[in-house]
Amino acid sequence: MPPLRLLKVRAQFLTMNRALRVPAGSFLLQARDRGDDDPMIGVGFTCSKKVGNAVARNRAKRRLREVARLDLPTQGRPGWDYVLIGRAGATAARDFAAMRGDLQHALDKAHSGRAQRGRP
Repeated sequence: MPPLRLLKVRAQFLTMNRALRVPAGSFLLQARDRGDDDPMIGVGFTCSKKVGNAVARNRAKRRLREVARLDLPTQGRPGWDYVLIGRAGATAARDFAAMRGDLQHALDKAHSGRAQRGRP
């Protein structure tokens, strides 16, 4: 099981804007193959102010972090980076089991190449 590395730097998030985009039911997943020999899985989380006030954004990010902690080590691929972007009204209100299913479906779609490319 590869370890998770947290994406923290703005430049890493900007690079992910050009990555694969997979809309899931309760969030948007961005995924990209780094193409290096580092076996770690990179993961980042973000929620805009559209999600709500600080309390709502933090709740949504806590739920995204927990879903990623449970499923990315087994479902994610070593050498890939993933960013989970919260959606207004959906991330905080969706059933947790459904969120896990959303992540597994989104990862399958990203790894199979059926996802659309991000902004150039």
